[in-house]
Amino acid sequence: MFSAFSVPLQRALRPWLAVPLLAFLGMAPPAFADDAPAKPTAEVTKPAEIPKAEQSVTQGKLPLPGGGVLEYTATAGTLIVRDSDDKPIASIGYVAYTKNGVKDPATRPVTFSFNGGPGSSSMWLHMGVMGPKRLETVDAAPTPPAPYRLLDNQHGVLDHSDVVMIDPVGTGISRAVGEKKDEDFWGVDADIDSVVRFIAQYVDDNHRWNSPKFLLGESYGTTRGTAIVEQLQSRRNMLFNGLVLVSVATDIGGLDDNDSDRPYLLYLPTLTATAWYHKALPGPQRELEPLLAEARAFTEGPYATALLKGAALPAAQRDAVAARMAELTGLSAEYIRAADLRVTSGMFEQELLRSKGLTVGRIDSRFLGLSRDIHAKEAEYDPQSSAVSGAFTAGFLDYYHRTLKFGMGKTYRTTNYMVGSKWKWEHQQPGYTQQMVNTSPDLGRALVANPSLQVLVLNGYLDLATPFYGAEWMMTHLNAPASVQQRIRMEYYVSGHMMYLHPESMVKMKADLDRFYKAALER
Repeated sequence: MFSAFSVPLQRALRPWLAVPLLAFLGMAPPAFADDAPAKPTAEVTKPAEIPKAEQSVTQGKLPLPGGGVLEYTATAGTLIVRDSDDKPIASIGYVAYTKNGVKDPATRPVTFSFNGGPGSSSMWLHMGVMGPKRLETVDAAPTPPAPYRLLDNQHGVLDHSDVVMIDPVGTGISRAVGEKKDEDFWGVDADIDSVVRFIAQYVDDNHRWNSPKFLLGESYGTTRGTAIVEQLQSRRNMLFNGLVLVSVATDIGGLDDNDSDRPYLLYLPTLTATAWYHKALPGPQRELEPLLAEARAFTEGPYATALLKGAALPAAQRDAVAARMAELTGLSAEYIRAADLRVTSGMFEQELLRSKGLTVGRIDSRFLGLSRDIHAKEAEYDPQSSAVSGAFTAGFLDYYHRTLKFGMGKTYRTTNYMVGSKWKWEHQQPGYTQQMVNTSPDLGRALVANPSLQVLVLNGYLDLATPFYGAEWMMTHLNAPASVQQRIRMEYYVSGHMMYLHPESMVKMKADLDRFYKAALER
């Protein structure tokens, strides 16, 4: 599911693309005598007509948790984004919710928000926590087929801030225009640049320069979001009051277990949390927090030392580490030794409850599903994605078309797998180019340049896509003075990547967001 950043994409997505055999072999199909003559080159290369921006404006009311009603205007539309020469380059879809009756924009904050993927629309955050309506789903189990129910969402940020949900190019109804193609935007820096331009243009068009500004991104949306905040500061002199990072993935190399031992370290505490949740650890059930403290200490000590030694690790030390890993993960010491102490998240999802024929969820390991092949090395699918994707798609599209009255006659791409398969992972930093994006330094620069910027990091203990210990690593490796850590607040939930799907976590998330917005606006 593309609510989450599916890392490593090279391994986890593996999109199977239908390629015609002749094209695959590099040969053109045969020509025939009665083929129609080719059209003149001028007609073939004629640029497509630039579409006009569209809008559908509706009204709504949201009952507030403390009493009263917030009356708002919902604007579903497209914005034609321009390059530095004012040439149209993309039509980007969005949905904006703005409070009615606000005369001075300086008194009303605005929050820009998106999901990740790459290749995900903003549907998940939109219907999960950010919009005035949220989709009702079954907690930690499959949500049955339609009809679905939308509820008034009293757990979001609309009581504090207007909200603008953004769909990057290639997702939703967002498309390239003019001389550009969708694929031109399918890379780290091109994607960042297009959303930077969207936000700056939206602020211009809607007279929001003097509004307090926030950004909330989830998963790969945190990779994108940290760089956007930095670039809006450095390129446009647009300062943000707050940045909310949901399920952090700023350092993609730290989550990719293909070429490095570091991901095994960053994931291990989440393996502990998952085994604890499913009561799969040896011995009596313990309290979670002290157990995770032990997992962190083991990770930073004996486990890190063992992986650092590699093939030079003595057999006795290898056995001791495997035994302790078994105590902390619920896997057998034999299995861990056979894996050379390196158990990927996919292996763990398949192995933990293999004897019961069950697969553990990746996006949220509270979810379980049947294993089609109990002998498989890694999980074949994500039970959490299967449990909620149909409900989110149907619920959102019905709301988008019938309530917001927009998007009819257009294909809305909730998830575009083609984007991930063609994504360019390089990211330009001052003086050098990263081959695999890490926007943690971007966040460090943003915090140094804007001493008022506040950051809230939301972590699910049961998230096997973007592990909480990985977020702790990334937030403490910003290549910035240690003093900036005072402006980063970490919050944790006994749930997964989309913590707002868990009722208890959703209540806590609301309280954390309320506290964060209040503090950021008081500075």
